[in-house]
Amino acid sequence: MVVKFFLHVSKNEQKRRFLERADNADKNWKFSASDMADRRLWDQYQDTYQDMIRKTASKHSPWYVVPADNKWFSRMIVASAIIDTLASLDLAYPRVSKEQLKEIADAKQILLNSK
Repeated sequence: MVVKFFLHVSKNEQKRRFLERADNADKNWKFSASDMADRRLWDQYQDTYQDMIRKTASKHSPWYVVPADNKWFSRMIVASAIIDTLASLDLAYPRVSKEQLKEIADAKQILLNSK
């Protein structure tokens, strides 16, 4: 199973984050002039993302488009989707045969009787 996440940040939130990077010396390293050039193409990027998601989503490999303006909220949505996906797989521990149980019991006795 492949699960894909698209973390969608709004244009206003992107602007806020860019300004924070410019204003906060600890976040200056995150700033890139190329981000500003790409920002001018916002509408084209949105169209491309939508097209890509439509063309690559499937039942066995879904996309989750997650609002990502609030990091705590997006993390909660991603975690919830992962938990739901794992639960849907109906996973279980492998069964241990009688022979394997005997091997385990023998190994345990060796360990208990050794220094």
